[in-house]
Amino acid sequence: MAVASSKSAAQGAAARRPSAEAPAEVPDFNQEQELHAYRRMLVIRRFEEKAGQLYGMGLIGGFCHLYIGQEAVVIGMQMAIKAGDEVITGYRDHGHMLACGMDPKGVMAELTGRRGGYSKGKGGSMHMFSVEKGFFGGHGIVGAQVPLGTGLAFANKYRGNDNVSLTYLGDGAANQGQVYESFNMAKLWKLPVIYVIENNQYGMGTSVARASATTNLSQRGRSFEIPGEQVDGMDVRAVKAAGDKAVKWCRDGNGPIILEMLTYRYRGHSMSDPAKYRPKEEVDKVRTEHDPIEQVRSRLLKKGFASEDALKKIDADVRAIINEAAEFATNDAEPDPAELWSDVYAGCHGRCSR
Repeated sequence: MAVASSKSAAQGAAARRPSAEAPAEVPDFNQEQELHAYRRMLVIRRFEEKAGQLYGMGLIGGFCHLYIGQEAVVIGMQMAIKAGDEVITGYRDHGHMLACGMDPKGVMAELTGRRGGYSKGKGGSMHMFSVEKGFFGGHGIVGAQVPLGTGLAFANKYRGNDNVSLTYLGDGAANQGQVYESFNMAKLWKLPVIYVIENNQYGMGTSVARASATTNLSQRGRSFEIPGEQVDGMDVRAVKAAGDKAVKWCRDGNGPIILEMLTYRYRGHSMSDPAKYRPKEEVDKVRTEHDPIEQVRSRLLKKGFASEDALKKIDADVRAIINEAAEFATNDAEPDPAELWSDVYAGCHGRCSR
């Protein structure tokens, strides 16, 4: 009887808890929202295409992970947050930087290793930050940003503000142990963090179906009672709707939430990956039927929100911005050799007292 009573009480408590499991409704965008999303996604697409060109010309070295195909995720989420909220992500990070409002010139200059870059040309693709824009970095170690993003949320709660941490990770990082340690702490302390899992179907060259025992990654927080939702990450409207709901959930003091964005990358894992592990027909099908930018373009034309000429002008304006960024990034001076020793920090690994 005591067991039955206890079970009944637990069920009652669960029923009283606020829920975020139901999928968000997806309202249509108005003209201003559609045009904003179209332009901002196009900036990312054209930037990444240009970065790919510069890499092929040998002007960008090291690793370079392009965001082409995933633009709706970061733009939709950015439309759901406010100034003061923070963004942190992994190494496929250029789109997040641009969505946060970072200058394409500074981002491209960092890719080419020039002193006008966001890390003075010393960080490269995976190491750029802008506290001013609320961007706390792309991080090269898989999953490393998750505890850091959780820490940003802890700082917000400690300071008593209503800011939210958007902590992005990929489907590959979703299997990392530090992710679950972060989930546990975030739930325990009811931290205002949205874990955005960008499931682009492949962790490097391995399909998520082959790498993950459970492929519904939105439910990875279930053992911690963290609610989760799968979202069409190719539809910017669906992303914003889910983002609006998740942001409210956090600002209302309910703790963390997981959004799994079902998206797709058109290029390989990095510029050195020919992506031979998937058929060309698969990529072409997504491009033809689910491209995030083309969906918005189609709606703009169908609803009479913009003409073909107006959209061509937007594309021309965006291309001019990106070309200017590339021009700057290929002509700016390289860092002074004296800079080699600046901004270098050493840490203790617990051996100082030994």
